[in-house]
Amino acid sequence: MIIRTARPEDAEAVAMIVNEVIDTTTITFTTERKSVDMVRDDIAARGPAFLVADRGGFAVGYASYFPFRSGPGYAWTKEHSIALAPLARGTGAGRALMTELEAVARREGVHSLIAGVSGENLDGRAFHAAMGFSEIATLPEVGFKFGRWIDLVLMQKRL
Repeated sequence: MIIRTARPEDAEAVAMIVNEVIDTTTITFTTERKSVDMVRDDIAARGPAFLVADRGGFAVGYASYFPFRSGPGYAWTKEHSIALAPLARGTGAGRALMTELEAVARREGVHSLIAGVSGENLDGRAFHAAMGFSEIATLPEVGFKFGRWIDLVLMQKRL
């Protein structure tokens, strides 16, 4: 497996990964599926800040960052997203993606990465803690999905 910058042709695989998470989990609170074109646009807009884990020429995971909030005062703080296809979970792909994403962020002068993790996503919270992120806030019941209110846990890593 290699970690590399995403290419337009990765959009279909990334959309499948994202949509599986959207459809079946509370890892994200969104219920709106991403089209291949939407993912392709994200890849183009984020450039080196959109990575994939490539196994045999096929993206099995992705990690990306984007503005945390609008306005010039937030320019050096980014929020990130990471997801893996089921077959890539537990293989080290997530750690490899985050390690490279942090390297890209450092090269681009990013000061801080933020993870917005579902309070129900215990694995995601443990993963981020193992990667050096600290829990900095819990926003009670700000997400709603599958008929219930869910907390959002904000985690931060200063680079």
